[in-house]
Amino acid sequence: MPTLHQFARQLRTHQTECERLIWQKLRARQVLDLKFRRQHPCPPYVLDFYCLELQLAVELDGSQHFTPEQRDYDRRRSEYLNSLGIEVLRFDNRQVLVETEGVLQEIWRTAHRKIKSPSP
Repeated sequence: MPTLHQFARQLRTHQTECERLIWQKLRARQVLDLKFRRQHPCPPYVLDFYCLELQLAVELDGSQHFTPEQRDYDRRRSEYLNSLGIEVLRFDNRQVLVETEGVLQEIWRTAHRKIKSPSP
């Protein structure tokens, strides 16, 4: 069984189309000069994209996330991350593909808000 770091590395090498699309817009400090990491281990989870500086996670959800069980799991996961001080933005793959600019604007707005009013 791979470690969480090995699993994260596997995920980075096997990105989905949506992950590739968003990564091209988040990488290299293109959003407010912030560094985002992809497939960042945050035990017991791996976050799709994470900005350590702002404690901001961006999660992309495929169709498997639409079942009641998965929605409950995602809710509990977000609550856990929130308890660590990590804000979670969730977008489904359809949003990423059809409303790419809107998704990026929401990431930018949230990051900008967190820069302007940092947590205590």
